Amino acid sequence: MRRLKLIFIALLALLPLQMSAAHSEGGELNVQEFIFGHIGDAYEWHITTAGEHHISIPLPCIVIDNGLKVFSSHKMEEHGYTLNEAGKLVNAQTLERPIDISITKNVVGLLFSAILLVTLILLCSKWYRKHDVLKEKPTGIAALLEPVIVMINDEVIKDIVGPNHAKFSPYLLTAFFFILINNLLGIIPIFPAGANVTGNIAVTCVLALFTFFAVNLFGTKHYYKEIFWPEVPVFLKAIPIMPLIEVVGTITKPFSLMIRLFANILAGHIMILSVIGIIFITAKMGAVLNGSLTFVSVLFGVFLSCLEVLVAFIQSYVFTMLSAVFIGMAQQKH
Repeated sequence: MRRLKLIFIALLALLPLQMSAAHSEGGELNVQEFIFGHIGDAYEWHITTAGEHHISIPLPCIVIDNGLKVFSSHKMEEHGYTLNEAGKLVNAQTLERPIDISITKNVVGLLFSAILLVTLILLCSKWYRKHDVLKEKPTGIAALLEPVIVMINDEVIKDIVGPNHAKFSPYLLTAFFFILINNLLGIIPIFPAGANVTGNIAVTCVLALFTFFAVNLFGTKHYYKEIFWPEVPVFLKAIPIMPLIEVVGTITKPFSLMIRLFANILAGHIMILSVIGIIFITAKMGAVLNGSLTFVSVLFGVFLSCLEVLVAFIQSYVFTMLSAVFIGMAQQKH
């Protein structure tokens, strides 16, 4: 465990080196370009900049525009496409957006985190298949994951959802570890980590929709009775005021899950990058000012990085807990 902590801290230490390479031609750091380049999606994975040469990995562009077209992002102009001001792929002549299903940076990050999650779970499962848990204590990956799984399953899912918790445990545990892995990978600034997956509102929207469907597809008849015919004075149901409020509530609950996760992760990335950027912004303001602000920036950078690791766990826990609360409310009996 100590070795994992040291490796993670070493990876975080590479962030200033990454930023020092992200300079404009005049030698000054373009903070806005670097920040939005990190938190935004892209058709290539930028690794670093050596002088004026950008080192990046091209990703496949897949568009449906008078047929299916597949090409490398480095050959975008050769196929008649370019990027608009929002960084989206458009036709170079008409400036119209085709149907774009490209494998972008966030998609690659999403696939990598999914493969990593499946690998960790399979390795954990492999240990339990080969050992007697009554005679041996878990080691390796199993020892790392077991206490977390037991905590989330027994103290969150089981207590909150109730008797039907076993039906929803696989989804809620998957959501917890998926969000946690993506949150942690988003802090590490080097390939194949560094993609802002959970800071992308499209990803958090899909996660919230999964909770929405889990709540409303498996809700009991008493749950729907409380929505469309709650036990309130008849005039509130006949107008209908309360049913309308309850229906809106079924939408605002997953909406809050989406915004909370997206906003917290996005804000954390922007804060860390902005604080570290002060070092390079003040590079030409004199040794005394730059040195003092560098010292302060490093301290705040370390503090915010540690805080972001804590936030990664908290946001995973909060999303899982609130999802369990909403699912448990839909499992109510008379």
